[in-house]
Amino acid sequence: MSKMPILVVDDEKLQRDLLAGFLKNQGYPVIVAENGETALQRFAEHPFQLVLIDQRMPDMSGDQAIEAMKRSNPAIHAIMITAYGDVTTAVRVMKLGADDFLEKPIDLSTLLDKIQSIEQSIQVDAESAEISRTVAETALPIHIIGSSPAMKTVLSMIRRIAPTDWTVLIRGETGTGKELIARLIHLLSKRARKPFVEVNCAAIPENLFESELFGHVKGAFTGAGANRQGRFELANTGSLFLDEVGELPLNLQAKLLRALQENRVTRVGAEAAIDVNVRVLAATNRPLKDRVEKGRFREDLYYRLNVLDIDIPPLRERKEDIPALVSHFLDKHGTGKEKLSSEAETRLIKYSFPGNVRELEHMVQRVLALARSHVISAHELPEEVRYHQAAETGTLARRLEAVEREMLLSSLERNNWVQTRAAAELGISERVLRYKIKKFRLK
Repeated sequence: MSKMPILVVDDEKLQRDLLAGFLKNQGYPVIVAENGETALQRFAEHPFQLVLIDQRMPDMSGDQAIEAMKRSNPAIHAIMITAYGDVTTAVRVMKLGADDFLEKPIDLSTLLDKIQSIEQSIQVDAESAEISRTVAETALPIHIIGSSPAMKTVLSMIRRIAPTDWTVLIRGETGTGKELIARLIHLLSKRARKPFVEVNCAAIPENLFESELFGHVKGAFTGAGANRQGRFELANTGSLFLDEVGELPLNLQAKLLRALQENRVTRVGAEAAIDVNVRVLAATNRPLKDRVEKGRFREDLYYRLNVLDIDIPPLRERKEDIPALVSHFLDKHGTGKEKLSSEAETRLIKYSFPGNVRELEHMVQRVLALARSHVISAHELPEEVRYHQAAETGTLARRLEAVEREMLLSSLERNNWVQTRAAAELGISERVLRYKIKKFRLK
């Protein structure tokens, strides 16, 4: 991969030459400018991806130059060079969109680390954008929603992993979308037009596992009235997705390992083996390494499955994606007219979502079913969201008051504000309920 072009801007010739010489020795194409005006001219003439610029220059400041460059190309990356301890300037340039800043005198190894980090970020953005375009242009039957840095990293990994034929281990908590990622890898691979076969290792009875994976011949066991292909044969030339592979019984793990190593399977009750050409994609919500250490998962199988690996971030680590996911689920399950109030959206973003994206989708379905209007208010969200928000900050007394207020409001809304019924449900008298309605200013 070619190095990104860099513009170095500094009014001091010694500093300018030092930085340019160092970067050229590292293989970067470099053009220099001695002031802000010249820098803007060079910027207009060449496709720079990074600007390394001094803050204090005679004709215009570095932050003014960055601001002008950002207006022309919002995607430009910038590192500001500031005087020692100039915190105010550093904060200002970061708000303008600079990626980072360095204090004089410049540590060249630190500078190189920052440049390489920006370079990697540019590559991740490009790869994730390519995946998004491919999904949109080829009308794949799946939706990948996420522009957060965490999801961009995942999409970048998929871009590099999909064209290979190697085994992939997809790790992530329940509800993060591991099956969706497996399908996307398959659809972007050279096997896209071939079968994608899924096996949920946690849902198949242990005594049927071997037959399910490898098939059986007629008469192999009681009830085997005909020959039956296993999932490996059904996935031949395509992809086999082993969901929750950590639940695979120990006695079958050796047989799975042998099938992966030899690309051959033997049906239950048969003598001859069958050649198969299958790419295996495995997923787990458990740390398989821990299961290996406890003797519950074969170490050799773990390394055979973990040739390539992807970690799917939980929703709480990519909260930036929640508004887009909510919008998608509202369109998918609603009439297209529903939307969340700003307060409801804020509360959802602050919720931790232990069930991840699946929990969010089910929550949207529930809210749509009970919504009173097209605008969904915060009070129509499930209690776990409201109580989580109420109890997460403040002193104990304030948290208890916030939870009490939410409980009162929930009960009143469930009972259509009939105070006798709400009081009975809460186990308090109507007099106490009226007092609390007044105390908390409930309407």
